[in-house]
Amino acid sequence: MNKPVPSTNCMGYPVFTGSLDLLPTLKKALVNTINQYSYCIAEQDADFKKSLLASDVLLPDGVGIVAASQLMEGKKISKIAGADLHLYLLKQLDISGGKCFYLGSSETTLNKIKERLAVDFPAVKVATFSPPYKAVFSDEDNAQMISAVNSFEPDVLFIGMTAPKQEKWAYAHREHLDAKLICSIGAVFDFYAGMVERPNERWINLGLEWLGRLVKEPKRMWKRYLYYGPVFAYMLLKAKAEQTFTRTR
Repeated sequence: MNKPVPSTNCMGYPVFTGSLDLLPTLKKALVNTINQYSYCIAEQDADFKKSLLASDVLLPDGVGIVAASQLMEGKKISKIAGADLHLYLLKQLDISGGKCFYLGSSETTLNKIKERLAVDFPAVKVATFSPPYKAVFSDEDNAQMISAVNSFEPDVLFIGMTAPKQEKWAYAHREHLDAKLICSIGAVFDFYAGMVERPNERWINLGLEWLGRLVKEPKRMWKRYLYYGPVFAYMLLKAKAEQTFTRTR
């Protein structure tokens, strides 16, 4: 039987506080990440919020969430990015000779992922599927994606459709998916394929991965960090003020 997943209540979300060795092993376990951007978007999108709250594991993928945990609960936690989860699981699969499935992105990106996996983790069996690029999938699209995954029966399903689309899709279809772990990891597909370069370890260790991504992709990332960063800070400080007021009444 799985032990309870270690977590803390961080502004209403059950954020994971353990190491990746404590990931659940039951089938259909849903693993998502949360950062300051996804928190802000979820406050505007009820379906997205429901999807995050339904996570079996919700990883703290951002310095904003780490800071929020410390400020609100006095709980020191470590950032765990989707890329960290991805690498950890590939290492485990390479040891066990397990299977993973990549659902999302383009055929070009998926082919580059398979090429790199063959070198980095030769014992891992891999299959992929590139869904149509559209805002909303049809019932036929969904059935085709589910069929592709289930015919392979992966130990780990990686989904890369960008947030919040990937989280909502995983939540809506998890009961129909034959996989032990279902992980929404978004940009990791592009990072691992070499389509987009992830900031180096120096940026990451300083807690400035967000700045590295902003420098590399300013047109795509400016709103996420320069707009939603201050929005999240305001929401955090407001929540802290309300918490303090409630405790001192």
